[in-house]
Amino acid sequence: MAQLALLRAQEGALYPRDTAAQLGITECELVHADPAATRLDTSDWPALLSAIAALGEVTALAHNSACVHELTGHYGNVQFDGKVGLAINPVIDLRFFLFGWAHAYAQVTAGTEGIRRALQFFDRNGHAIQKVFLSDSSNIAAFDALRERFACPRTALQLDAATVVQSKAASSDIDIAAFQRDWLALGDVHAFHPLLRRYGLSRQQAFRLAPPGQAWQVRTDAVEVLLRRTAAIGLPIMVFAGNGGIIQIHTGPLHEVKVVGNWLNVLDAQFKLRLRTDLITEAWVTHKPGDTGAVTSLELFNEAGESLVTFFGERKPGQSERIEWRKLLGELLPLESDDA
Repeated sequence: MAQLALLRAQEGALYPRDTAAQLGITECELVHADPAATRLDTSDWPALLSAIAALGEVTALAHNSACVHELTGHYGNVQFDGKVGLAINPVIDLRFFLFGWAHAYAQVTAGTEGIRRALQFFDRNGHAIQKVFLSDSSNIAAFDALRERFACPRTALQLDAATVVQSKAASSDIDIAAFQRDWLALGDVHAFHPLLRRYGLSRQQAFRLAPPGQAWQVRTDAVEVLLRRTAAIGLPIMVFAGNGGIIQIHTGPLHEVKVVGNWLNVLDAQFKLRLRTDLITEAWVTHKPGDTGAVTSLELFNEAGESLVTFFGERKPGQSERIEWRKLLGELLPLESDDA
């Protein structure tokens, strides 16, 4: 903690992720070292996550290496089928994948803006999966009750070593014609993940091998163009972002889009997005067959091939995507235009 105090004195306010990196530790280790953080029992994740509903309005935050996604609303309707779950609410819309979830804390910190209360969830390697922050309108008594109900002894923190990501099949080993036929035969956009698993492909590999006209690269600055244009016409969209443990989904129009340095920001009341544009190395527009026609999206990747964020047009069940959305994506400059 003395090293942490020295770092704060030298660097000022830092995001926890940056603080942990400066100290050479994980975010989980940083929180675990805080005496004001209560370790929570994780033997029943569905029960713990369901208890958040009693807190009232909260902000749910998930991030990956280049994207921070925040939703402010009610964290209710948590449901699970084994290790996979969801929470569908008017604002906070989540998909849970509990396979790597391992550590949880309730943390109370004092800062220049007063007392901040939060729940923090981490994977086996100590990487942050999701953070849930309370506001002035949240139910503090319910937070205290949750903390007391799930509190467990503070034993030594055990983290797993980072796992090595297995390489995907070489494109030369793939039956490309069969893959393209199966792509075009998709009847549900949710069947795309099983298709990738069946052929042993990463998303970027799949996009490169896609049937003609179904996937193409665009310039990495296309995301700013797209967000500004959707905001200008009030077009509702869907923004999917997260990490291996959770996906958060925003649905609705955007209002305030702002660039600060390398950060592309959406600064709306109930939705905030912070995206490090200098870490985007590839951007793809794709068409995937769905039950009501093609579903068109823009997906961004970093140098390691990590999917950072994906944008869709808002689509009601049983309805086709809006023509305006497909038109906007079709107007994004293809990658080869850089050399024009």
